[in-house]
Amino acid sequence: MKLNFKKLGSGKPFVILHGLFGSADNWFSIARELEKTYTLYLVDQRNHGDSPHSDQWNYQVMVEDLKELLDDEGLEKVFLMGHSMGGKTVMNFACTYPERVEKLIVADIAPRYYPVHHETILEGLNSIQLKEIKSRKEADDQLAKYIPDLGTRQFLLKSLARNADGFVWKVNLPVITANIEEVGQELADWAKYLGPTLFLGGGNSKYIQQKDIEDIASHFPNYNLEFVPNAGHWLHAEQPEAVIEEVRNFLK
Repeated sequence: MKLNFKKLGSGKPFVILHGLFGSADNWFSIARELEKTYTLYLVDQRNHGDSPHSDQWNYQVMVEDLKELLDDEGLEKVFLMGHSMGGKTVMNFACTYPERVEKLIVADIAPRYYPVHHETILEGLNSIQLKEIKSRKEADDQLAKYIPDLGTRQFLLKSLARNADGFVWKVNLPVITANIEEVGQELADWAKYLGPTLFLGGGNSKYIQQKDIEDIASHFPNYNLEFVPNAGHWLHAEQPEAVIEEVRNFLK
């Protein structure tokens, strides 16, 4: 699949993948601070952003999507970073094609299995009657019945677009809803990447825990684990300067 991406900056190639319900734009402010040193590729994964929709949606196909992008761009070896779902994609990619990854950064996710925990979000998104709403405020009012946090709603509604027929979702909501268990899948037992790897967790997040360290070390023996203080799961939005500093220090 030909993925949509934004390219900016100059220098060694650095590819960044967003998380579930996100898009390439989520990392734009981070990329603007790094573009003087690296050529940034901000990628929309399949069924997200402006990339194509497909009934197939799992880490195997997302790994092959990423390989196709690298091949098309003539990128033999890259710095690679992914957040949450994107972190699972880049972990799987690095273990499948280790020769294509110079250094790996995994933002606030571990290799283990995660139970489904997006039920309320999916219920809220699916409750919005796109053919009936006439404004984004109407969509927000409907979503607020399920998700009281304004910041979370604003993030989710970035995927609500408008065309000639009215409102549409950029995310492939039916496929994501039907296959949501795929997001939490653990890495295969055989999966291993020996290159330098940074796991970057949010200090206030529970996505990476002490119990995950043994599992991280078994798949990524050349790892470093750092936590960003005063940051939750969306560490790049909550503490961008700290994330940029950690990334720069690791890639130097």
